[in-house]
Amino acid sequence: MAQKKRQSAAVTAAVAAAGTFEDRVLAVISALAPGDVVTYGEVAREAGSPGAARAVGTVLAKADVPGLPWWRVVQASGRLARGHEVEQAKRLRAEGVVVTDARVRPL
Repeated sequence: MAQKKRQSAAVTAAVAAAGTFEDRVLAVISALAPGDVVTYGEVAREAGSPGAARAVGTVLAKADVPGLPWWRVVQASGRLARGHEVEQAKRLRAEGVVVTDARVRPL
């Protein structure tokens, strides 16, 4: 993880209360603060489905949620989302995250 994710009891409760996998994923991502960066796998684990990293990517690709901070989720290698590297890097840099060669550093 490039930046430590700030987790609170309220976030944990919100994730636990969310019904579907998609709802839990959106709850985890919605709770990310500016400058926090997590991997798809970490989101899957926090949503209660370890090993579902690709499914997290699918949820993000289909999500139409205004204000959802999708740019704070990266691949396990730190690589940014394919096809969205420029926008993702711009948003992460604006939050103080170091991005080099389409990767979050350090990861």
